Amino acid sequence: MAPRILVVDDEPHIRDVICFALERAGMTPMAASNGTEAMMAFRRGNIDLITLDIGMPDMDGLEVCRQIRKTSGLPILFLSARDEEIDRVLGLEIGGDDYVTKPFSPRELVARVKAILKRSGNDAGPDRRRATFVEGELSLDRHGRTVMFGESAITMTVLEFAILDALLSRPDMVFSRERLMEAAYGAGTYVADRTIDSHIRNIRAKFLAAGGQGIIATVHGIGFKLGGEIGRKA
Repeated sequence: MAPRILVVDDEPHIRDVICFALERAGMTPMAASNGTEAMMAFRRGNIDLITLDIGMPDMDGLEVCRQIRKTSGLPILFLSARDEEIDRVLGLEIGGDDYVTKPFSPRELVARVKAILKRSGNDAGPDRRRATFVEGELSLDRHGRTVMFGESAITMTVLEFAILDALLSRPDMVFSRERLMEAAYGAGTYVADRTIDSHIRNIRAKFLAAGGQGIIATVHGIGFKLGGEIGRKA
């Protein structure tokens, strides 16, 4: 079944360009012209990913993302006419999976969408790798796309899941930021170091809210590794 992509932008021309590019790539695009329409489409369900413009009137893209993240890890790709790092980091910290700056290449946008869908489990073909990982109170199920800490389910974005998956697959390995970028985004995709740092902060915050600490350790000057003592805080 073709992936269903919700395209949210208040500029009709931008919506048309994105929908045309996605349709040519074999996906099924749907369009929303503002944040309210986006939330209505999200509540109806049956969406695999959202491309979400930040600079919309009334309810902007950041607020739409905040509302969605209260209940869902649905992949979100932000679009913005501004390329300021603070906007990029803020978008990722509130739960965005990726960020593309306008003007953009439709080919690049489609490639980013495909990469996120692949990591969300919506690509074709079976995953023959090890299906589950358990470390202390932490468990990750690749096939079910679920993460648990004790009895608590942790809602994660696609890229947060990919980063945690990489760390769990090699619990004794120290990952550089470049290696984590490759695990999350795929080879050949450039993202700033602070992008990975934002995802790491989000993962830590989610586990801390569930009573977990020490999930990811920082190895100064090198990168990150799975925490050595994964358990519940006192």
